[in-house]
Amino acid sequence: MPLWKWVLLFIAALFLAINGYGTTMASYEVGSQYGYPGFSILGCAIVLGLYALCVKWFEGHWPKDLKIKRLVPHTLLGLLVGLTYMAIVVSTILALGGGDVSWQGFSWPVQWEAIMLFLAVAVGEELICRGVIFRWIDERWNTWVAFVVSALLFGLGHLPNYNATWWSSIAIAIEAGLLLAAAYKWSGTLWVPIGIHWAWNYVQGNVFGLAVSGSDAGNSILVTTTSGPDLITGGAFGPEASIVAVTFGIIMTLVFLYNCRWK
Repeated sequence: MPLWKWVLLFIAALFLAINGYGTTMASYEVGSQYGYPGFSILGCAIVLGLYALCVKWFEGHWPKDLKIKRLVPHTLLGLLVGLTYMAIVVSTILALGGGDVSWQGFSWPVQWEAIMLFLAVAVGEELICRGVIFRWIDERWNTWVAFVVSALLFGLGHLPNYNATWWSSIAIAIEAGLLLAAAYKWSGTLWVPIGIHWAWNYVQGNVFGLAVSGSDAGNSILVTTTSGPDLITGGAFGPEASIVAVTFGIIMTLVFLYNCRWK
């Protein structure tokens, strides 16, 4: 494919993916407003279906990264990885800097709404950063270029967030941008990074009660207080801006990359 045509198609695909993200978030907002946050599931399904149709139209084949037979096992794997990662990060921050964890209470309607919110976020952002940016650059140019570009753009995308700094964006790029790309490359599907992203945000915000990318996620099951330098705790931005999260993100990225090589 000529370069000019690739660039135009890439821009078109990116534009459609960004609008898809807007659709997933709109489905959550509409469902939440009328008391049916589960409406997010329908919105995400529609967006993923449109992604499949666009790949078929643009590239002449159905997307290999949306294999239905891998939906359940790969999503569950991603959820397990995201939950484990965040539990290790928070536990390590508490061990190094101090702090406390206490029970606040469990409200199923509140937790269900949070689960649906972070599903919409995960699906929308993974379509943009892994389904389009990473995959298109990987297939056209080079895997390592795709890793770097997609991770940097993912980190910069969090720069406008509340309490964000240049350091927090770099941290997000390293710990999450690279990890999610490695998980995508290893699995060959969007289901694993969607699962990781989904559990990561939900556990961080509505289980532990910590800021998610600089924002308060609302009511949580636990109340976690941290103490110590911002480099350890992440400060107002939350654990994602901590050196602890970056360190474990790099380790998990290397695990996925090692398995990619072995695979």
